[in-house]
Amino acid sequence: MPDRPEAAPEAVDTAPARLSKAAYEKELVRLQTELVRMQEWLVVTGGRLVVVMEGRDTSGKGGTIKRLTERLNPRHYRVVALGTPTERERSQWYFQRYITHLPSAGEIVFFDRSWYNRAGVERVMGFCTDEEYDEFLRTCPQLERALVRSGITLVKYWLSLSDEEQERRFTDRIRNPEKRWKLSDLDLQARAHWVDYAEAKDEMFAYTDIRQAPWYVVDADDKRSARLNLISHLLSMVPYEPVHYPEVKLPHRQQRAYKRPPIDSQTWVPRRYVVD
Repeated sequence: MPDRPEAAPEAVDTAPARLSKAAYEKELVRLQTELVRMQEWLVVTGGRLVVVMEGRDTSGKGGTIKRLTERLNPRHYRVVALGTPTERERSQWYFQRYITHLPSAGEIVFFDRSWYNRAGVERVMGFCTDEEYDEFLRTCPQLERALVRSGITLVKYWLSLSDEEQERRFTDRIRNPEKRWKLSDLDLQARAHWVDYAEAKDEMFAYTDIRQAPWYVVDADDKRSARLNLISHLLSMVPYEPVHYPEVKLPHRQQRAYKRPPIDSQTWVPRRYVVD
């Protein structure tokens, strides 16, 4: 069973722009600048934004989050990527450890995987009971509606990946020492349960693709295109406006008698590189 229909319809009527690598990088910088403006608006207005990133292993969630946050003010965003729950966390209400990471006024929180672990890996790999899974499907839509009613902007993305492209990326991780750390035993097991994950995703969508917080599916076979499309869409989801700041004038540098300590009195980092 494929992860998505054979021919996914375009979200817009016009044909997408085809970009070279140089054009991609230029457009990425432009969109990232808009993300900074959006963040400034959220800070000034006290807005709260939650971005949920889900998808199959190797679909590019981490790389997309990296591009989303590359130019943002780190004081006003967080990336949440929770590991395996502790024994104490397992005894809590399932959503409890996620709720504690929700944003305060002026914050953006990016979930690199989220509470939807229960509908995916936990369901497929048997890490939760049928009763726990059923309760998740009942509670999740109610919880997300409550988050939206509270004023949080909740945007959920599913990065859709073809079977062939995932195999290519897994192979690249196996062969590339720089990427091998990304490959876990669960990733390999997920590959063996491809259809189980597809069915779990379909059922998850059936219950949680709600009007107040719909799923937005991103074609992730090409990473560069996926990043641009997702960032552009996210910007359209927040009605931000330019923030006008007062004119800034650099003050004069203080003038007073001062003698710098001798250079050889300090421990300097060796100059192994010099850039012309």
